[in-house]
Amino acid sequence: MAKRIAVLVSGGGTNLQALIDAQGRGEITGGRIEAVLSSSPDAYALERAKNAGIPGYVVNRADYDSNKAMTLALVEQLKELRIDLVVLAGFMTILTDEMVDAFPNAILNIHPALIPSFCGPGCYGLHVHEKALAYGVKLSGATVHFVSAECDGGPIVLQKAVEVLPDDTPEVLQRRIMEQCEWKLLPQAVSLFCQDRLRVEGRTVRIL
Repeated sequence: MAKRIAVLVSGGGTNLQALIDAQGRGEITGGRIEAVLSSSPDAYALERAKNAGIPGYVVNRADYDSNKAMTLALVEQLKELRIDLVVLAGFMTILTDEMVDAFPNAILNIHPALIPSFCGPGCYGLHVHEKALAYGVKLSGATVHFVSAECDGGPIVLQKAVEVLPDDTPEVLQRRIMEQCEWKLLPQAVSLFCQDRLRVEGRTVRIL
């Protein structure tokens, strides 16, 4: 039975597009993207979903008075859709514990740095790359991890590094990490999950 995947988005949806393209090439084994849920009605990611024939839903952050209220609405929608795997692809609302409780070790997130570097509250978007450049690291990259109650603190599934070059700007580094790391790692991790090849043992994820 193919696993049912939902992708949560807030903006442009470049990682969603990477997943759609990978699915189109037959690279996601044992699962299918069945829904895209956006925290904003204006997210371009909804267009990408529509173009790929994937149902799009809006759970608008502006309609809820707290992250918890929005999280509960998302959980309800995901349960209704009988979702097995939740993928956060540039989802900008911090989810509360109810999401993790509803989908234990079944929520994947991609972060544009090598966790535990440059992660946690406030480290999102270009801020991550600004921090990496300010620190002077020679390598950065991306991490796919399971989502836990701690921001960017869940068990690490996959990581990939790229070189940081002397004349990098945050925008240039961001692009390199997206193209060379994020767009490859996320479909790979999703496919491994759908094949039941990820086993979580404490902080360690074993790939079977």
